[in-house]
Amino acid sequence: MEDIEIITPEELNKKLEAGEKLELIDVREDEEVAQGMIPGAKHIRMGTIPENLHQFDKDTEYIFICRSGGRSHNVCYYLQDKGFKVRNMIGGMLEWTGEKQF
Repeated sequence: MEDIEIITPEELNKKLEAGEKLELIDVREDEEVAQGMIPGAKHIRMGTIPENLHQFDKDTEYIFICRSGGRSHNVCYYLQDKGFKVRNMIGGMLEWTGEKQF
């Protein structure tokens, strides 16, 4: 298995502040997302990723986010195996210090 590319919360925040257009996918549960998401992130619960594959494009890189980085890592493995470009935000929302949208 290939390693999953990672991005730190700090690196991601810098990219967003620089105005980079990124595809962020938050795979947490509804009640977790209610506590705040990274602005611009799209919410697709981990358990519903397989039925939402049509929403992903193989030419686009996606950054996956969860609470601590574990679930998003699993989603990254799953999607990378299917030929998608993925990156995992390590540390998850527990380490996110940037702004949040509710």
